[in-house]
Amino acid sequence: MSSINYSEKIPNNVNLGEDRTLQRALEQWQPNFINWWDDMGPVGSTDMDVYLRTAVSVDPQGWAQFGHVKMRDYRWGVFLNPGDSERKIHFGDHIGEKVWQDVPGEHRANLRRIIVTQGDTEPASVEQQRHLGNTAPSMYDLRNLFQINVEEGRHLWAMVYLLHKHFGRDGREEADALLVRRSGDENNPRILGAFNEATPDWLSFFMFTYFTDRDGKFQLAALAESAFDPLARTTKFMLTEEAHHMFVGESGISRVLARTARAMNELKTDDVSKLRAEGVIDLPTIQRYINFHYSVTIDLFGADESSNAAIFYSSGLKGRYEESKRTDDHILKGQTYKVLESRDGKLQEKEVPLLNGLNEVLRDDYITDSVAGVDRWNKVLSKAGIDFTLKVPHKAFNRNIGALAGVKITPEGNMISANEWFAKKDEWLPTAEDRAYVASLMGRVVEPGKFANWISPPNIGINRQAADFEYVRFN
Repeated sequence: MSSINYSEKIPNNVNLGEDRTLQRALEQWQPNFINWWDDMGPVGSTDMDVYLRTAVSVDPQGWAQFGHVKMRDYRWGVFLNPGDSERKIHFGDHIGEKVWQDVPGEHRANLRRIIVTQGDTEPASVEQQRHLGNTAPSMYDLRNLFQINVEEGRHLWAMVYLLHKHFGRDGREEADALLVRRSGDENNPRILGAFNEATPDWLSFFMFTYFTDRDGKFQLAALAESAFDPLARTTKFMLTEEAHHMFVGESGISRVLARTARAMNELKTDDVSKLRAEGVIDLPTIQRYINFHYSVTIDLFGADESSNAAIFYSSGLKGRYEESKRTDDHILKGQTYKVLESRDGKLQEKEVPLLNGLNEVLRDDYITDSVAGVDRWNKVLSKAGIDFTLKVPHKAFNRNIGALAGVKITPEGNMISANEWFAKKDEWLPTAEDRAYVASLMGRVVEPGKFANWISPPNIGINRQAADFEYVRFN
């Protein structure tokens, strides 16, 4: 089960050839996917040969190979981690029972909803990023963008396979709809708000891949615990690919900070106007971008109190992050968790049933993970002798989902009036001027080994390639 069959029209390690009905259904969906890619994938990339990694196995050791390939010819397919015939459900009301290979009828609607929502994020991010190739700061970065794009396309395939195989006509209709919705479309938008935001520049892209792809890591990890075994096995392999997406974001911001710090030291100033005149991105602007992308992303975890979260957990559909490493009873009845609410003019904690607070548990795990990366960014600044500390804002800041939606909170976590918010928000969130300035830096640099003025080169090339390696061949 670890090796992938590339002789098939749809590469797979699920013995697709033994299920002719399913194979025909997916082969009918495939041209629609290619049409979507042609319409909504990376602009102007059709004739380029890109140095991409392609999965050749689901074994953690040596699972991918690298080589130049046209993205339209990328071998998208269906890859599941190997199954375990002894695997048992390890949380919720069905704890100790064998995992399910088929969808139990009573959980059909909820499982379909989970899979469709996850599947919808994958093409959405490709759509959000489709113009970024026109302003790539280097060939190295262009290649990383394209690698993420093709892997998001494969993650869409992963969810579509589950819909086609396990959900009959409903699943086929949902799979078709995944190619019809469009990010930011007024009439037919993507399901989740963050995936309808524009990604207009590379600073936004690095923030998206650091913060929003990290949401993907936590959602996929929670689904990798699922009692529905095909979903668990699918998402475990998706996590292998997701790690690179977060690396692109974290290293991208580190490189922006390194370049800004060098300019600050050379000019001996932190004056925003002087740094902008030098063509680098000032630290207050980077902080405002962090505030925006972080707050938009933590909304993706849903309402602080959620009966759906309780149902998904108790039913065995979706666990917690690293469920198997936790030492409680994995049933959680009678336990509580603290969430925030606005009461008497300030933020206050209240206890809710733990099962209903599981969105908040996942959000808090995500926050811990996100802060660790921001701390690594701060080390770039401290190493350069720059006295400036980047922070994530308070988790109640700029929220649009749950009990805190629309409550006016400062990045430090203080409740303020609407008038105070509007007077100060330009200090906290990117302004039109910030976005225009960042956009003004976005000129395409694609000569091998060359980099835009506002970003430093990486410490090492992809797959240990030389600094001037030709990652993209423009034919």
